[in-house]
Amino acid sequence: MNFYKVLSGFFFILAMTLNFGFFYGNPEVLAEHSKYELFAAIVVNLIATIMKFGDKTQVGSVLLATSLVADLQLIGSASVWAIALYGFGGLDIESSTAIISLSGGALLANITSVVIFVGDTLKSKR
Repeated sequence: MNFYKVLSGFFFILAMTLNFGFFYGNPEVLAEHSKYELFAAIVVNLIATIMKFGDKTQVGSVLLATSLVADLQLIGSASVWAIALYGFGGLDIESSTAIISLSGGALLANITSVVIFVGDTLKSKR
């Protein structure tokens, strides 16, 4: 068993599940989406991105690209939340749907990353 594959797979899947946990719910009701879960998703995604820097293969390049997209989307989501809350004085339906939509894009990137990771793992020789 390759410990690095286990550890990286753990972080890739944890990033996806945390992102899904934040994304799931009514986009118009921001109370259904935890700011702490968004923060945890950002941190775990950044850890997963750092772990993908060591892979010099073509698959590693695609995995890094998907991770960078997810990071950008999640940081954008948190930025919209902070700007709407502190810059414009409160959250409205438009800003809350933008926050959830950005996290949905990150979720799609994370799903793509996990599918590629599992596919690469399945095709690799023992």
